[in-house]
Amino acid sequence: MKDSLYHSLLRIASLTVALVLLFESGLVNPVTKQMSLVTHDYLSAAVGVGASVQPTELNTMTARLAQIETDLKEREAALQEREIAVDINYGTAAEKNSDLPVYILSVILFILLALILLNYWLDYVRRHPVQKKSHEQTA
Repeated sequence: MKDSLYHSLLRIASLTVALVLLFESGLVNPVTKQMSLVTHDYLSAAVGVGASVQPTELNTMTARLAQIETDLKEREAALQEREIAVDINYGTAAEKNSDLPVYILSVILFILLALILLNYWLDYVRRHPVQKKSHEQTA
C-alpha cells in the first residue's frame, strides 16, 4: 500500500512536534528552554492585551476592591515612611528586646563553664594533695 498525502503530513507533523518538544525541554541546549519561556511570556502578554471581558456587577466590584486595596497599601507605605522619619519604628523596640535572652543565656553559659572548671580543679587537688615540706620528711 502506497503512503497517501495524509500519512506523509501526519509523519511530518509528528516529527515537528517531537523536535519542538525536544528543544522546549532544553535537552538539546539549555538556551532553547530559556528562549521558549521568553517566547511564551511574550505571546501571553500579546494575547492578554487583545482580550477583553464584558463588565458585570461582579467584575466591577472586584476591580473596585482591587483599587481600594492598592490605595490602602499606598497609605500604609506612606505611614511607614513617616514613622521612620519621626523615628517611631516599631521594629527597633522588638530588636532591643530580642537581645535580652541572648545576654541571659551567655551569662548562664559563663557560670556553667566556671563551675565545670572549678570541678576539674577540685578533682585535681583531691587526687594530688599538696605535700608540705616540713622537717618530718627530712627526719
